[in-house]
Amino acid sequence: MERTTPRLTLCAAALEEAPVSGAQDSLGRAFRSYAPYVAAVALRLLGRDDEVDDLVQEVFLVALRGIGRLRDPGAIKGWLATVMVRLVARKLRMRRLRGMIGLDQAPCYETLAAPGASPEERALLGRVYEIFDGMAVDLRIAWTLRHVEGERLEAVARLCGCSLATAKRRITAAQALLDRVLSDG
Repeated sequence: MERTTPRLTLCAAALEEAPVSGAQDSLGRAFRSYAPYVAAVALRLLGRDDEVDDLVQEVFLVALRGIGRLRDPGAIKGWLATVMVRLVARKLRMRRLRGMIGLDQAPCYETLAAPGASPEERALLGRVYEIFDGMAVDLRIAWTLRHVEGERLEAVARLCGCSLATAKRRITAAQALLDRVLSDG
């Protein structure tokens, strides 16, 4: 099954709510520049493409309220990433809650694999995301940022809003869980 890149747009009504026209322009430029980045990272953190478009909209709605207060325009990508990580964490926690009370459907993670992936790679990717679903959200996010996104440890800590030592502990704990479950078959 071949996936297409989601078409992302920011609602015109949301842009009209911007407090300053300069903020509208800044947000529009930021959306054009960074929405694909936010969507790609969100997809890997969430593991489901059906939630990505809504999450990108949420990130930029938060940005709409705060972009005017951003002191360093060069920090916008990192700021958007931090907003996105917080929203992903919230969404993953809500997903877990919905799953516990039977309101969430079991996803098919194998569709996340690259088009040229082998059946074994697709199955492994699906298994890893199934393990993620049972893992603490903070561990999942830290591990994914480090090992899938390739973020430096300092960036993982900043994006997760924790100390460097805590980020390292989360990544190590997630890796240990993955190793244990995958080695058990």
